[in-house]
Amino acid sequence: MNSTKQRTISREVSLQGVGVHSGREATLTFRPLPADAGIRFRRVDLEDCPEIPATLDHVVGTELGTSLGLGDAHVLTVEHVMAALSAMGVDNVVADVSGPEIPIRDGSFADYVSALEDAGLRELEEDARVITVRSPVAVDGADGESYVAAPADGLRVSATIDFAHPSIGRQYGSFRISPHGFAAELAPARTFGFRADAESLHARGLALGASLENTVVLDEDGVMSGELRFPDEFLRHKVGDIVGDLALIGGRLAAHVVGERPSHRGNVALARELARQARREGRAPIVDAAKIMQYLPHRYPMLLVDRIIEFEEGKRIVGIKNVTINEPFFQGHYPGHPIMPGVLIIEAMAQVGGLLLMDAVEDPENKVVYFMSLDNVKWRRPVTPGDTLVFELEMLQFRRHVCKMRGQGFVDGQLVAEADLMARIVDK
Repeated sequence: MNSTKQRTISREVSLQGVGVHSGREATLTFRPLPADAGIRFRRVDLEDCPEIPATLDHVVGTELGTSLGLGDAHVLTVEHVMAALSAMGVDNVVADVSGPEIPIRDGSFADYVSALEDAGLRELEEDARVITVRSPVAVDGADGESYVAAPADGLRVSATIDFAHPSIGRQYGSFRISPHGFAAELAPARTFGFRADAESLHARGLALGASLENTVVLDEDGVMSGELRFPDEFLRHKVGDIVGDLALIGGRLAAHVVGERPSHRGNVALARELARQARREGRAPIVDAAKIMQYLPHRYPMLLVDRIIEFEEGKRIVGIKNVTINEPFFQGHYPGHPIMPGVLIIEAMAQVGGLLLMDAVEDPENKVVYFMSLDNVKWRRPVTPGDTLVFELEMLQFRRHVCKMRGQGFVDGQLVAEADLMARIVDK
């Protein structure tokens, strides 16, 4: 992206069409927004025209498309629009939709790119938010998807798809995402489906608007809908979907993303992990060591929390323990092969959880947290000197000073430990 400033569009622009799954007609209208407003979808056909921010927190479905929702309002199949906005560097826009689903148009990304070009892009004064991957992140999905995101200058997406159908087979490609490159190499690639699946999809209320005009349909003999726009059009469309789903991270992404058998669910899972990494690396502490010692009775060598970087009262907390070679336990565990004891990893997790509990009571300086039980404890990989442990704890239940929490510990985005904890708050 050449510009480092936020962008919106210069004027309103509209498109019409049918939703590929709902089969319902709708109009999509892009309207400019000021800096820091982000991308939003607005259901103008519903009472009060509810807005849905285009963020990971509002993803409500990833089956055959990515859907967003807030309360009773939903917008289906947003990935093509999000890909066009992301590739064109549009950071702030509201997309008014007069129905439950984005018009599919011809099944590609091209009409949305053309509409944005017709509207014109306007640069704003504020800097764009850039999410930079500084260390590799890996995500594996339940259905054979796998991803790695590595540091890169700008966004590049490489992907491999593998289908048994002879017209597809195994395809690989790598694309640098820029306005011109996306428009020429990816935007014309259309969504695709199989004729054999049509009946079952219709029975589930899906693909009701699909046709040979908006979908590359394959039967046992090959492609039913004319000539392909690219020999690897199927792969290119999947790459475009990755771009669109990753745009829900809420900023411009600087990374080389490599996907094997990508899916919408896998794309969103990768986006969530990249967002978590960005929060861990980019957030200043909201509670430092001095304040931690006001709440926890632990002292050297048993104080195992360095800072708190996220906090939602009564809900969740994220804390950090920097593991150095100077930790006293490394003297005996083990000489020449230092590994942090698993029980101390869980102890550090529990201390972070204790800070979440202490905020939930009055007079916390006169209280102490006793842990009562641990369940489902698992250690996934060793923790060694130089690692930064990031603990994420969620409060599951809190009644009469007894709390249940779920905790996970990560190093470089990889899960290293997890446990269910129960604790009680008592007077000192």
